[in-house]
Amino acid sequence: MTTLSAQDLSVHRWENRLLILLTEDTEDINYKKQLEELSNCREGITDRKLIVYQSTRDNFRNGQLSEGEWKNSPDIYKKYKGNKPGFQVLLIGLDGGVKMDQAEMISCEKIFGTIDSMPMRKAEMRKNKEG
Repeated sequence: MTTLSAQDLSVHRWENRLLILLTEDTEDINYKKQLEELSNCREGITDRKLIVYQSTRDNFRNGQLSEGEWKNSPDIYKKYKGNKPGFQVLLIGLDGGVKMDQAEMISCEKIFGTIDSMPMRKAEMRKNKEG
């Protein structure tokens, strides 16, 4: 399991899950489809303490759509992209481990299903049900 160590993202460990969208081109069809998909499930994203990061070769921003300004930094892209071409989606758990790594758009249903099957999320759901 890969762990999260990029300084920008390590602040989220044990607080938030991360969905990292990596693209060479913000006009990439998979990237655009992923943003559209995420825009339709904001409540589920919030409920699961999921923060979305978008990253290109030279810039990154956090936000589900076009929110947030692009910041100049290749760190996230370099850390997670490796030699894989094209679009890539990574799901990072609360522990900083990579839980999902795909080269195509992922439905909210699949993202949420993966998160909801994690032990820490199951504990959160039990706690929310009881409280």
